[in-house]
Amino acid sequence: MLREDERETAFRNAVKRDHQGRYTVTTCDFVNELARLDWHFTLKEANRWVEIHTTTFRDVSTQDGEQRIFQVFNVQEGGQH
Repeated sequence: MLREDERETAFRNAVKRDHQGRYTVTTCDFVNELARLDWHFTLKEANRWVEIHTTTFRDVSTQDGEQRIFQVFNVQEGGQH
């Protein structure tokens, strides 16, 4: 049986650090990590999970659609890390 915390693990595994030191995650990377753990989410389902279950990531996508990019931001300062 699959455990709920596997989705959080998949999300953490999908997070990458970019060349400017910012932590980002793409919906595609998250879906791929979920699949490795036998969770099968659509891009839309994955985006919804991120929106509901994370508080320090915001959507920084530059294009419309379900292939989104989320980035860590500092709630205290209202800016980016």
